[in-house]
Amino acid sequence: MAYGDRLTTFEDSEKESEYGYVRKVSGPVVVADGMGGAAMYELVRVGHDNLIGEIIRLEGDSATIQVYEETAGLMVNDPVLRTRKRPLKTIAIKSGDVYIPRGVSVPALDKDILWEFDPKKLAVGDLLTGGDLFATVFENTLMQHHVALPPGSMGKISYIAPAGQYNLKDTVLELEFQGVKKQITMLQTWPVRTPRPVAAKVAADTPLLTGQRVLDALFPSVLGGTCAIPGAFGCGKTVISQALSKVLMDFPQLTMTLPDGREESVMKRTTLVANTSNMPVAAREASIYTGITIAEYFRDMGYNVSMMADSTSRWAEALREISGRLAEMPADSGYPAYLAARLASFYERAGKVKCLGAPDRSGSVTIVGAVSPPGGDFSDPVTSATLGIVQVFWGLDKKLAQRKHFPSVNWLISYSKYSKALESFYEKFDPDFIDIRTKAREVLQREDDLNEIVQAVERGAGPDGQKITYSVIKHRLGQLFYRLVSQKFEDPAEGEEALIAKFQKLYDDLTVEFRNLEDEARQAIRDFGVRPY
Repeated sequence: MAYGDRLTTFEDSEKESEYGYVRKVSGPVVVADGMGGAAMYELVRVGHDNLIGEIIRLEGDSATIQVYEETAGLMVNDPVLRTRKRPLKTIAIKSGDVYIPRGVSVPALDKDILWEFDPKKLAVGDLLTGGDLFATVFENTLMQHHVALPPGSMGKISYIAPAGQYNLKDTVLELEFQGVKKQITMLQTWPVRTPRPVAAKVAADTPLLTGQRVLDALFPSVLGGTCAIPGAFGCGKTVISQALSKVLMDFPQLTMTLPDGREESVMKRTTLVANTSNMPVAAREASIYTGITIAEYFRDMGYNVSMMADSTSRWAEALREISGRLAEMPADSGYPAYLAARLASFYERAGKVKCLGAPDRSGSVTIVGAVSPPGGDFSDPVTSATLGIVQVFWGLDKKLAQRKHFPSVNWLISYSKYSKALESFYEKFDPDFIDIRTKAREVLQREDDLNEIVQAVERGAGPDGQKITYSVIKHRLGQLFYRLVSQKFEDPAEGEEALIAKFQKLYDDLTVEFRNLEDEARQAIRDFGVRPY
């Protein structure tokens, strides 16, 4: 059966007077006339194959459209119609194919599915404003989905649906404002390129605990922070992103244990926005905005959301391709001059906020952007523009990755500008933590200095006294050094108290052994007049 027999085309249901018409085709960029009334960034259907596209420029009744599917076969005077959205799961069911057929069109959300609607304690006559939570909907056993009044809406309740099962077409709330009644459903629409409004942005003071010690201890981020992970291919950018999101290759089977002992799939609190391999590169430019808007939607419920973008370099390449098709003046490496502004407008949507409406609640969106500079060159325009925006830089090192040292974060070039903001948190947890972290950084810097000396001269070179001292320390403390480097294999499931006890025992043993070595050295000086190194 052909796709056309199963999937409705817009030409079957729309009036011809509502079409625009193709005037010019240049790769993924199409110029159409007769598009009066269209809006910027509105989705459209192009040609007889119903190719999906987005308006990126308007001049009079002429629209420049960025098409997300192969444009081969488009002709002048082919029809163009405005439309919305793209649900991949429903497309797969209706098309019966693992690949997305050209021009497929189905509703973005299934409006016939029934959802368990549970209104809050509200009554007719109560006042509501945009952002107020008026109900909850059962989505899964892991998280509670709150239903909020869309921003910009307000009025007195004239009707609220009782608890029960409703679909997305059913009216669950009716408001009256200045004599005008407005019906509200559980469905919200929002333009993805526009940030969702908040009551206020607040200072972030809680760390984003990743479970990676080098990140949490030396280069911490906050809930609502901005992080960049630049690195060449094979450095482990995706390893860190997956570690943060706890989503691996077998993510449908991966579970997490809740405090009450229940095990739940991590996919119940994860949303994936992906571009299939047979979609044009320009589709990435829209998907990153879709991801951040979904993150803001859950943030407005009062949740802390982390968004991993892998990678923003591909997004920038899409900007470069579209900019070239639009004949715009190129800047460094062919990227558009507004690259830094687009990156800034994306990262500024992160942050900890006070949400609109009642009850009082706060939420956050943390953005972790992977960057793939060609050849690992950090002077790449995308990398340099990103580093000028983000507050945390987790720089990856190819040499560490080749040694299978993951996460391959180079502790000498990485930094975090949130360390000062988190001092009060760490002092409450452990008053000595900040001093120990400073000492650890000094030791790591000293190690790098010594490595440079070792590379300049042979490892076996040096005075005989130093060789003897090194040999004695290696012999006496070899077992303790092994215990020290084996800390990474400790199982967190043992619990915090058990791990702290192990680390304290190791610290005490190291202290005792070094004290014994010092005592032996002093005794040697007294007995033989030998001054060891």
